[in-house]
Amino acid sequence: MIGSLRGSVIDRDGPSDKSSAQVLLEVQGVGYRLTVTAATLSALSAGGDAFLYVHHHFWEADQKLFGFATRDERDAFEGLLTAHKVGPALALAVLGTYSPPRLAQVLADDDVDALCAVPGVGKKTAQRLLVDLKSVLVLPVLDGSGSSDVHGSEDRVLAPSALSDVREALVSLGYGPEEIRKALAGVDADRVEGADPGDLLKMTLRVLAGA
Repeated sequence: MIGSLRGSVIDRDGPSDKSSAQVLLEVQGVGYRLTVTAATLSALSAGGDAFLYVHHHFWEADQKLFGFATRDERDAFEGLLTAHKVGPALALAVLGTYSPPRLAQVLADDDVDALCAVPGVGKKTAQRLLVDLKSVLVLPVLDGSGSSDVHGSEDRVLAPSALSDVREALVSLGYGPEEIRKALAGVDADRVEGADPGDLLKMTLRVLAGA
């Protein structure tokens, strides 16, 4: 299972639509072809060095690599795949339309019309996605200034890397997405600022324990 790749961008193909594109990344003499979002493609230059977070997707008779410039984007992609009837193409279409923080805001606002802006998504599909995604995604959300904030909270700002570290740790401990979302929202905002992932994890576990 490939989780990340670092190498040189040998070739990049612009997206046939705004949801996805292709890059060829050479890693120690081996070329890996990855499907990426338009946002990730814009951060890559032919001949330049790149580090990509990777989702290695398997079908019954095929496999494919999807590359992402940030871990939050990969986390969002993998969360989208867990929703009912959401495959890689639709997950990429969603991320091609909304960044993870903006998607979190759409879910927080129950914004059906915003989801209908995703290519291939009608109103019925958007309504189903709202229900499914709110139960499986834990994403940073934009506050009024455009900063990242935890889905469900109002005033705090967390570094995306710290949020991802804590989320991964809680998942490994067996907590579900809804439990994680509520626990992060329940951490005292005054204690969050400047907290490292370890301290934030301890605070979140205390919330989960009801302390």
